[in-house]
Amino acid sequence: MDAVIERSLTWLRVCGLDDIPALGARVLKRDGADDIALFRTGEDRVFALRDRCPHKGGALSQGIVAGDTVTCPLHGWNIALGSGQAQAPDVGCAHRFQVRVEHGDVWLALEGDG
Repeated sequence: MDAVIERSLTWLRVCGLDDIPALGARVLKRDGADDIALFRTGEDRVFALRDRCPHKGGALSQGIVAGDTVTCPLHGWNIALGSGQAQAPDVGCAHRFQVRVEHGDVWLALEGDG
């Protein structure tokens, strides 16, 4: 992994775009913190959420990506990839991380110590 510090964010190069399956996810494991799920849409947009559904903690990375949402595999909650918000009628939010794709590399922003 490479790192670039920008203001109060640390940008980490976490993988190549092709390392995330289209309409799927890749998990970034973290010691002492919740894992991060990186999602890739059919249009090659990438989003990053804490890998826990706000409902019962199901692994969102194991859910189904459709458009800009992921469906939790445990109870079918739909979570907006861009905001982490559960879609109505459900209520809750999965923590979202800033992510960007540059020259085929996926970069993730972590605040403070990540």
